Order: sequence, then C-alpha cells, then structure tokens
Amino acid sequence: MQTDFHITTRGAGLYEFTRDVARWVPAGDGMLTLLVQHTSASLLLQENADPEVQTDLHAFFRRLVPPTTDPSMSYLTHTYEGPDDMPGHIKAAMLPVSLSIPVRAGRMRLGTWQGIYLFEHRDAPHTRRVAAHFRAD
Repeated sequence: MQTDFHITTRGAGLYEFTRDVARWVPAGDGMLTLLVQHTSASLLLQENADPEVQTDLHAFFRRLVPPTTDPSMSYLTHTYEGPDDMPGHIKAAMLPVSLSIPVRAGRMRLGTWQGIYLFEHRDAPHTRRVAAHFRAD
C-alpha cells in the first residue's frame, strides 16, 4: 500500500506531519517506510513536545552549514540556485531522507515524545512530497 504526503513549507525549519501519517496507516502489523523525494530536505523523528527543540535544531544546522554568502563557504561552486541551495544539499546528505517505522495494530510504534518531521533546508516556501509505503507482516 502506497501514498504520497504533500507538505507545504514556509521556508527553512521543521514541519511535523505525524497526524497525517497516523490517519493513513492501515490496521494491522507491518513496516512503514517514508522517503522525501527532494535533495534539499530531510526527514526526522524528533521530540514534538517542546517547539524549542525544532528551533534549536534549525539554528544548529544553519550555523553548521551557513548560506554560500558566508565567507566560510566561499569554496562552494554550486551557487546559481541561491545561497541556501548547496547548503540544503549538504544538510540533506548529513541527515536521513528516509525513515522506517514499525506498526502494530494500525499504530506507529513511536516513542512518547516522537513526531515525524520534514526538515526544510531552503529559505523559500516549497511543497515537498514524501512517498509512503506500508508493508503488512
């Protein structure tokens, strides 16, 4: 069983879509696989109780891999799609672009404070597609 989720972003940051996935997951046991189909976004399982976690993660990765306008990034050559594009590719290379989540009795086996996030690495708004596949046991 497969579907796509479309996540509209307002720019760089983390966007939770756990509830959308939970509504789609069929009854029964199996394995859910998610894949973001873009090269400048990632998927994360992360805390969904305190929004400061998402703020701090975004700030950390922006500091770790700043835009190409930052003098420390002057060695990069892929710059024609904007100063956030190549840094977005680097972040996506460092972070997961797919997730596997066990499902029991139609419920994802996430931890108490875990949520599913799309991590948008570009500054402009985008609509990102996440492919989902559920395989029953």
